[in-house]
Amino acid sequence: MLRTGIRLFFLLSFIITLTAQGQTTDSLRTDTVKIDTVKKDTVKIDTAILNKYRIETRRNIIPVPPTPLQIQQELIPVTMLDYKVSYWRKFVTFGLNFNQSAFSNNYAAGGVSSVALGSTFVYRLEYNKAPLSYTSELNLQYGKSKNKGQSSRKTNDRIFWDNKLATQMSTHWFFFGSLSFESQFDKGYNYDPNNVLPPTLISNFMAPGYLTESIGFEYKPVPYFDLRLGTGTARQTFVLDDNVYAPDQLEAYGVKRDKSVRTDIAFQIVGIFDKDIAKNMHLNARYEMFIPYGQPLSYTRHRLDAVLAAKVNRLINVSINGTLLFDKNTGINDLQGTEGLALGILYKFP
Repeated sequence: MLRTGIRLFFLLSFIITLTAQGQTTDSLRTDTVKIDTVKKDTVKIDTAILNKYRIETRRNIIPVPPTPLQIQQELIPVTMLDYKVSYWRKFVTFGLNFNQSAFSNNYAAGGVSSVALGSTFVYRLEYNKAPLSYTSELNLQYGKSKNKGQSSRKTNDRIFWDNKLATQMSTHWFFFGSLSFESQFDKGYNYDPNNVLPPTLISNFMAPGYLTESIGFEYKPVPYFDLRLGTGTARQTFVLDDNVYAPDQLEAYGVKRDKSVRTDIAFQIVGIFDKDIAKNMHLNARYEMFIPYGQPLSYTRHRLDAVLAAKVNRLINVSINGTLLFDKNTGINDLQGTEGLALGILYKFP
């Protein structure tokens, strides 16, 4: 009986404990639900306040009616489209130099009054449309001086016209064909330094005159330098004035007295340098080597023409020009040279 009572007591206690835990869990769940309910109510209140604030704010903004987006085609005139691409360029250079000096008859240091005038004209035409290029350059020079008590004398005289047509083979190599002409305007004399003998005529227009045809390869590593290798070159030398021959002279400029033209086949090298070497200072140099096949190497012709010009302002410039020539066919076996220094006007277009 006692054991049965103890068992009933423990069973009752266990049932009471389970009942108490269930009530506690329900109570917690209820509280959680209440808390969630409070949070949901809070969210509802906040949302209501926010919507009211938005409504009040919208009422204060000035209403702007929506503008419909319209896209339509517009034609804009572009005048640059009317221009055509030109592959031609031309350059003109004109120079004029004037020198004058005067002395009185009783000037203690002595001196001779003189007047000198020199002119230069260069016309250059270029065509560039890959792979073809064409260059034509006409160079005209003429100058005279007059000293008191003497006749007028030439200080400069040259006609040079060079034409070149080339096609590009690679980045720096071209195959070219060229035609050049060289002569002078006026008669040239040999003067007696003692002014005893009369002047002797030694040259004239087309006496001599040179016509050179060449084909070969051109190397142009930079825009301001090119080197021509004329593997097939022919040159005709003209002497069309018999008065340039001395009475006992049988040959002049390599042309025999009874003929007026001579043709040489040769290998030709031409190097051209044309660049501004300093601010307002420009150097133009042209070197030519002509090696005739039918003559000894000692008859190789060398010619160097160079002009160094410095600009003082837009029109005024100072220039120094010179020529070095070695040509046994002229009848002189030594190096020949000319030099001139001038201050004058130089105009370039463009």
